[in-house]
Amino acid sequence: MKLATLRDGTRDGRLAVVSRDLAAAAWADGIAKTLQQALDDWSSTAPRLAGLAAALDSGSAPGAFSFDPKAAMAPLPRGHHWVDGSAYVNHVELVRKARGAEMPESFWTDPLVYQGGSDDFLGPTQDAPFASEDWGIDLEAEVAVVTDDVPMSTDALAARQHIRLVMLVNDWSLRNLIPGELAKGFGFYQSKPATAFSPVAVTPDELGEAWDGAKLHLPIIVHLNDRLLGRPNAGMDMTFDFGQLIAHVTKTRRLGAGAIVGSGTISNCDRSLGSCCLAELRMLETLARGTPATPFMKFGDRVRIEMLDPGGHSIFGAIDQRVVRSA
Repeated sequence: MKLATLRDGTRDGRLAVVSRDLAAAAWADGIAKTLQQALDDWSSTAPRLAGLAAALDSGSAPGAFSFDPKAAMAPLPRGHHWVDGSAYVNHVELVRKARGAEMPESFWTDPLVYQGGSDDFLGPTQDAPFASEDWGIDLEAEVAVVTDDVPMSTDALAARQHIRLVMLVNDWSLRNLIPGELAKGFGFYQSKPATAFSPVAVTPDELGEAWDGAKLHLPIIVHLNDRLLGRPNAGMDMTFDFGQLIAHVTKTRRLGAGAIVGSGTISNCDRSLGSCCLAELRMLETLARGTPATPFMKFGDRVRIEMLDPGGHSIFGAIDQRVVRSA
């Protein structure tokens, strides 16, 4: 099934079930008002939501209405926990190579993660506001999963059973602020502004054979100002799958229902498939020519992130955002 949160004037929005073709929706009233509420009692709410989804797909859901992605908030407009990994280690290796730094061997066996801000997620078509173009505005196209309650010290195989939903992500980065923050030795904060998510979150069964329990084996398609930036496969070259990422972050603490775990910027070793962020493209340009040719984003630029099923139909709807100057 596919779930969305639509604006209703509250901070957490109103939960709706969305049809498989993303054309129609029905309120989940009587089951759960919000997605967080549904996740808090997933064993009870999931079968009822699935029943509503089946009725919607068959055209028999009462009160069905047209689904408008522009009315969608992030599926979880604010979350208890947002942790982003860097599961595509070839991307990390490329970053370090561009600046002449060796990559520790441990990066291939011990995942990198950071905990981001989760109190202010952006909707899929919401403008992304920034105060200055000098900050090095960059997109990052990713996949993320949403978990139920995950016990501490859960192993990677067991962690797969705790994945309830899958989403697309635009994890905005401010590249020119990152070096100063990392130099302090305390990680990202100002350089990682509000993150955006796809119009709908889907249960793994919606993904068919593309989902193997811990990876999503489909291309993620990224356009910048209507120009294709990349379409790398999200399952290919993913060094750490979602089970491994969840196992890593639960080594010393639990995850609560509604926790979001991101893959990090999707990247393939086959560079002909393009990139999911401008930093990677600039790194490749630097390695080839000695200097980057592609600028970071400017006010008015637009990014679109989407994933299609084998039949060419949008699975999650599109993240379609414009960069604007903040008020």
